[in-house]
Amino acid sequence: MDRPLLIIWHSRTGASEAMGRAAFDGAGDNARLLPAESVEPSDIIDARGYIFACPENLATMSGLMKEMFDRCYYPVLGKIEGRAYATLIAAGSDGEGALRQIDRIATGWRLRRVAEPVIVNLAAQTPEVILAPKDVPAADLETCRLLGAALAEGLASGIF
Repeated sequence: MDRPLLIIWHSRTGASEAMGRAAFDGAGDNARLLPAESVEPSDIIDARGYIFACPENLATMSGLMKEMFDRCYYPVLGKIEGRAYATLIAAGSDGEGALRQIDRIATGWRLRRVAEPVIVNLAAQTPEVILAPKDVPAADLETCRLLGAALAEGLASGIF
């Protein structure tokens, strides 16, 4: 595994993609960045740790992120226990619904959360604002970048 960290993202308005890309920038050469629709079970098996980045839509993770989990869940079940993971959620309010869903799937895979969840509340509450392209504040992108760097370093040094 020459790139032990796999960052999987889905985004409709750009926010969670920007968060995933920031984590990828922090991780440098120790990571792969893939959109959820491109992820195959072999990508998950070949990695040693994961960052899942998605928006919360209607109090759940986005549909394409859920579809990735649906498609990959059983083919990797029993093959990735104990591996590290973290989450990046772009939310219009609290992001907790998406976080709970991802955590339940990670529990089924027997993954180990190694960092506090990053939830960026963009306060999108009207249809126009919800559907509009998003700009993630620089401080939040820096948090994502640092998370990517920390996970990549932890994986490379054998901490995770």
